Amino acid sequence: MPGRIHIDHFTTLDGVAQAPGGPDEDTDGGFAFGGWQAPLIDSIDGDQVGEGISAMDALLLGRRTYDIFAGYWPRQLDGPDSGIARTFDRIPKYVASRGRPDLSWRGSHLLGPDLAAEIAALRERHREIHVIGSIDFARTLVAEGLFDQLNLWVYPIVVGPGKRLFPDDGPPAALELLAAEPPSARGTVLLRYGPTGTAPATGDMGQDDRDHVDVA
Repeated sequence: MPGRIHIDHFTTLDGVAQAPGGPDEDTDGGFAFGGWQAPLIDSIDGDQVGEGISAMDALLLGRRTYDIFAGYWPRQLDGPDSGIARTFDRIPKYVASRGRPDLSWRGSHLLGPDLAAEIAALRERHREIHVIGSIDFARTLVAEGLFDQLNLWVYPIVVGPGKRLFPDDGPPAALELLAAEPPSARGTVLLRYGPTGTAPATGDMGQDDRDHVDVA
């Protein structure tokens, strides 16, 4: 059975996914709310993230997120988050980049230019491949239908302008809700979606009313 591509995404209520982890993570566009996730995370969503990391056998990242991870996680092998660090260190890491990133973190590989072919090869090689963050790359996967599940952690905060997985200019897509996990104590909800492979449907609420006239 082919492996599955998961996109793990942390987002505000208004859809911003930029720099959840820290103030200096991504300041593009003068983004002023870097680290917005930190005050809101608790044991519930922390355990959900940990379960996903424990299940993965490959990590698939965009260039910016890979550089952040490579600069941080190899230094945490004996720290309080050593379980996550050792998993990331052990499993293969695949990087989508048009440039030539430093791939000195062990087990790191650069994807080739044919993304669809590369994703197909990863599905044959691995069981659970996770994309974490990597907004631009995740947008491409969604636009081209190259994913199996979107794990969307929605946090109860609104920050205004910032990078979003679903930008204003599309593309449109229909998704199927696979599961909605119980909220955390701080109001975070994990929603799991799968692609339908179809365009969004439209209708006419007024027409529906006329079609269901009570004739009793």
